[in-house]
Amino acid sequence: MSAQEVITQLKSFATAERKKQNEYYFKTGAGQYSEFDQFIGVRTPQIRLIAKQYYRHINFNEIDKLINHAVHEIRYCGLIILVYQYQAGDQEAVFDYYLKNLNAVNNWDLVDYSTPHIIGNYLFNHQDKLSLLYDWTKSADLWERRIAIVASIAFIKQGEFTPTLKISKMLLNDQEDLIHKAVGWMLREIYKKDNAICTIFLKENYAQLPRTTLRYAIERMQENERQRYLKGEL
Repeated sequence: MSAQEVITQLKSFATAERKKQNEYYFKTGAGQYSEFDQFIGVRTPQIRLIAKQYYRHINFNEIDKLINHAVHEIRYCGLIILVYQYQAGDQEAVFDYYLKNLNAVNNWDLVDYSTPHIIGNYLFNHQDKLSLLYDWTKSADLWERRIAIVASIAFIKQGEFTPTLKISKMLLNDQEDLIHKAVGWMLREIYKKDNAICTIFLKENYAQLPRTTLRYAIERMQENERQRYLKGEL
């Protein structure tokens, strides 16, 4: 199976209307985080359908052409293919390949869909490599920092909160809104599992919490408690 066959299928679903919507949604304006990204206008369910159809029949050499493509939806399809291949059982090979091509995971949806399934799952089962997350937390690259925090959801799902809390603490002074949102999202996931642990973290670090992080983290609280956090009445 060739990358070109996948690309041809994707292009057959592209529409001008969806292209315009994607460009607006992913902020492709001057100075915005997707300024240099390209879109053709394919919906996510269609991308996943194509990935599911082809993942068993395509090798890494052809996936290279997908995940390094200039078009966002094509990169996304390549990463979904990798997730399916990982889940099919070839975990170490897919993990190693993903690491070598981390630069292809360069937008928030690409991070959020692929990272938990590949990086998060693998590191949960191979915790001798956990330092990778902490290294990425200190990266100058926005997407590597987001990979670090979002991958930790695999640990949260198993009731292990230490990696997420450590990374969250390290990222409290990050300047990027996409990191503020990701940290708040992960804290909210902890709250759903153990609200006491989450509230302790919020109280201890309240003075440093970006407002966006706080709002995301407290979404599951009762309204009266949520208002107290918003007002700083702790």
